[in-house]
Order: sequence, then C-alpha cells, then structure tokens
Amino acid sequence: MMTNSINKLHGIWAEGRCALNGWIAAPSAITAQAMAAARWDALTVDLQHGTADYHDLLTLLPIIEASGSSPLVRVPWLDEAIIMRVLDAGAMGVIAPMIETPDQAARLVAACRYPPEGGRSFGPVRARLSWPGDYSVASANASVLAFAMIETRAAVEAVDDIVAVPGLSGIYIGPSDLALSYGHPPRFDSEVAEIVELIALIRRKTSEAGIRCGLHCGSSAYAVKAAGWGMDLVTVGSDARFVEAGAAEATTAFRAGLAVQR
Repeated sequence: MMTNSINKLHGIWAEGRCALNGWIAAPSAITAQAMAAARWDALTVDLQHGTADYHDLLTLLPIIEASGSSPLVRVPWLDEAIIMRVLDAGAMGVIAPMIETPDQAARLVAACRYPPEGGRSFGPVRARLSWPGDYSVASANASVLAFAMIETRAAVEAVDDIVAVPGLSGIYIGPSDLALSYGHPPRFDSEVAEIVELIALIRRKTSEAGIRCGLHCGSSAYAVKAAGWGMDLVTVGSDARFVEAGAAEATTAFRAGLAVQR
C-alpha cells in the first residue's frame, strides 16, 4: 500500500519510526492552529466523541494540511456514507470505532478504496484541490489509511480474522472501552496487567499480519513506553484535555501562591 503514497505517515513508517498523533476534539480554528503549531506527525479530528461535525471539518482540515501533519478523521461509526464524505473532504486516513468482525473491517476498507480495490464512489470535491500532488485513483488508494478500532472483548476474540482483512492499514487500540469490556474502569495509560497484556497481544497480531498498530495514550510518558512496545502510532491527549489541564494548573498555582503569602 506504500507504493506511490503521498501520506507522510507511510514515509515515517518506512524509516522505522513511531508517528506522533494529536487529537482534536473541539471545533475551534484557534485551538486547531495551536495544536498544529506543535508539529505533530498527524492530527486526527474526532467526529465520534469530539464536538466537531462535518461542516467544522472543512475549517479544520486546511489548518492541519498547512502544518504539514497528516490529516486523519475518526468517524462516528462504521458508516460508508460518512467515511466517503470525510475522504472527499481531504482526510488522508479514517479511524473507525467499535470494529468487532472481519466483515466490518472489510466494509471499512471497501469504503476507503476506489475500485477495483474497494467500492468508494468517485467525487473528491475538496480532496482533489488539497491533495499534495495530482489526485488520482491510484494515489488515493495508495495513500489513504484505513484503521479499525479494536476496543471490545468481541474484537479481541476475532483479532486474528480482523488483522487478516486485505487492504486494512492497521488497528487503532481504544484502551478505555477495551478496559470497560473486560470489567475495568475506563482510562488511558492503563497499568492493569490484563489490559497491558491485551495491548501487547493486539500489537503482536498486527506485526504478524504486516499491518500497523496505534494506541490512544493520555500522557507523553506512556506514549514513549508504547513506542518502545513497537507501536507505529501513538496519540497523546487532546486539545480539550490540554486546555483543561493548563487551566487547572494555573488556578491551582495561583491559589497555592496566595496561601503562602498569608
């Protein structure tokens, strides 16, 4: 799939490096520009749990593209219509949540690939204007990433068949829902032995299948550890969480300073 690809992530992986992905949950041009200024390898707009919609995507994607980051989108669900729309808008990769069967993974791939590799309808209304180079069926099929999220017990039980789906670019692990599915509290950066072992299992299965593996992390320290496990892509936090953490740090520091003066 890497041949003729113009997706920056393919180049990073060809060099044997782990890609750093940022997460955009808020449909704000200002916060998107602030995120883009940090020089991520990829930036993902979250249409599932984030507050952006398709209209917001048309504002956010140009900001991501201008930064040199690879623009990705997590779609709300496995829905061919929205997958094809975000690709036509210029996304160079799709992350689809709650994939649990090889048939669902195959549907994701088909929605991301033009014939004969898939069933994507041709109409790249914005992608043909924003594409870094001449837009073509061949370049789109080679460049667009199709990531299936594994985040449930059912998905883990079907992982061998899911990773074997032809054309699938990789697996993106959702640790919070994965933990919930196994009876643990939902959280990023899990140190629960069962969840860490499941993450390692999924990573091993993707490696054996020759596809990529990504993990959603809550901190840079955990992301560094995940890169050491062999992850191809790690996500650190999100714009909304960065604002929340920064605001909490400022107010806490101010009140602590006042207390010292008294």
